[in-house]
Amino acid sequence: MDILIYHNPRCSKSRQTLQLLREHGVEPRIVEYLKQPPSAARLKHLLGLLDMSPRDLMRRRERAYKELGLDNPALSDDELIQAMTDNPALIERPIVVKDDQQAVLGRPPENVLALLREAP
Repeated sequence: MDILIYHNPRCSKSRQTLQLLREHGVEPRIVEYLKQPPSAARLKHLLGLLDMSPRDLMRRRERAYKELGLDNPALSDDELIQAMTDNPALIERPIVVKDDQQAVLGRPPENVLALLREAP
């Protein structure tokens, strides 16, 4: 089982999710997405795994969300994804991925338990 977490060490939910994984015997690969943002293609893949729209994965209270006018309903999914790629702080966190086949948003952190319960 390969578990990857898109992590922000300054975020309490992200830290709690990482701790919960470790408490269940999982040492995930960690990607600090603010330092290594996912590409637009990777973000599209993650959105598919999460079954979310780009707007669903955006942190709407971030300053960049308002400054870039991302609340504009006319913006396409590709434009929103590009905004998240260019401004990774806009990406809701943490995202936990299992075997590059399943993903959950660790909000609340207990969401990751569903990935651990499912058969490999």
